[in-house]
Amino acid sequence: MRKKYIFESERLGFRNWTKNDLTEFAKINADLEVMEHFPKPLTEKETAEFIDRLQNNYAKNGYNYFATEILQSGELIGFIGLAFQDYKTDFTPAVDIGWRLKKSAWGKGFATEGAKKCLDFGFNRLDLDKIISTCTEKNSKSENIMKKIGMEKIGEFNHPKLKEYPEYEKCICYAINENV
Repeated sequence: MRKKYIFESERLGFRNWTKNDLTEFAKINADLEVMEHFPKPLTEKETAEFIDRLQNNYAKNGYNYFATEILQSGELIGFIGLAFQDYKTDFTPAVDIGWRLKKSAWGKGFATEGAKKCLDFGFNRLDLDKIISTCTEKNSKSENIMKKIGMEKIGEFNHPKLKEYPEYEKCICYAINENV
């Protein structure tokens, strides 16, 4: 029997988070390679708090960085989804698209496929006009995905939430409008 997802792409299912996701998601967030472009890996406690925030975001907004699974196997591979960002920059507040996948899911096109489906969800089901995406200036893999899904670079900025981490503070922002 197939799980109930909020929506699906060709190979992926997108759903809200549950407490049962903690162990697997904590492994992803503890992986040094996965977290290379972040100040530090997350502990299991920090991952549990992150899941709580994601669940609250879904309850409030009808979206979050969705738990993302491979349809064929049901394997949780990380997240792809949307988040409201209100930190202070020239382009916020805005809805952001982001992704974080376990290493075994890299190089298979999942992030691009999932991000395209999340854009569709954002524009056609949530009636958003614009979606942004940010990453550190050294995160070329994420920047490539932004380009593949039709986003255009709108600027560089110092991320206000990363002031304590100068090696991660310089970031780039891409955006896409509904009518593209």
